[in-house]
Amino acid sequence: MSANIFARLRRTALSLNFGAGEKLGNALDDARLQTLERALIEADVGPTASRRVLEKLREARFSGSEAELQGAVLEEKIQSLLAEIIASELRAYARPLQIDSAHRPHVILASGVNGGGKTTSLGKLAALLKGGGHSVLLAAGDTFRAAAIDQLRVWAERAGVAIEAGEAGMDAAALAYGALHRAREEGFDVLLIDTAGRLQNRGDLMAQTEKMLRVLRKLDESAPHDSLLVLDGTVGQNALSQVRAFREVAEVSGLIVTKLDGAAKGGVLLALCEEGGLPIHYVGLGEGIEDLHPFDADAFARALAGGAG
Repeated sequence: MSANIFARLRRTALSLNFGAGEKLGNALDDARLQTLERALIEADVGPTASRRVLEKLREARFSGSEAELQGAVLEEKIQSLLAEIIASELRAYARPLQIDSAHRPHVILASGVNGGGKTTSLGKLAALLKGGGHSVLLAAGDTFRAAAIDQLRVWAERAGVAIEAGEAGMDAAALAYGALHRAREEGFDVLLIDTAGRLQNRGDLMAQTEKMLRVLRKLDESAPHDSLLVLDGTVGQNALSQVRAFREVAEVSGLIVTKLDGAAKGGVLLALCEEGGLPIHYVGLGEGIEDLHPFDADAFARALAGGAG
């Protein structure tokens, strides 16, 4: 992530608030660690991950000269250490999305609740993949809302990719089937399928995703090759319940986390990794077509700890 992108994560930063004259040698006593634990929990890191981060901080060893650090230098030291601990928790989950040339098209399904940025993220992903040299077909599988179809048409035009779209109210699985047939016939590298925004407690709507999977597999038994869940980074711990629900019906293989530029609860990424062990492929850091970025665990950890980019 560039310095400019890094700066957009500032709202998620922890507030450390070390007192004047406080030294590293006594700054990490039990009271200070409890304060840091509260800050982590308020950032939605979650209690288990927070305790693990703080335990690693407690076990840190410092030289005699470091124990005398105070003021801004002290804060920078703690921020740096926290960032490294957080990054070590996240690095294994920062995995770029890999397009498998053995599958043509490589089918990617996108799920998520209304308002989470799913359709927007799919349009941005189409632009990213096209920029990487892939031919892309977008499928407007959110047939529940005419506005969603129109929105994806706009994103297809912005990204300069093809789109398969039908009328509002048509069977979403039939749309997906037709899109996969077209993608195979015309030799597209990637098929990106949007789905209707679903509340995870609506069994009837969730069943539509299961039907879409069954229909796609009539043409390609291995499809979808990636099933991405798009999560709003501002909803905090509620994202965990979405992961649990969508994993059951959409066979989720990876995550896109949106709106982190406006989230004071970005610590939920640690809780998400701990909860499901799913890779975080991309994060959304703005409204522009270029504002979907591969997840960088180190840059995110520095932002969360409040350090410099």
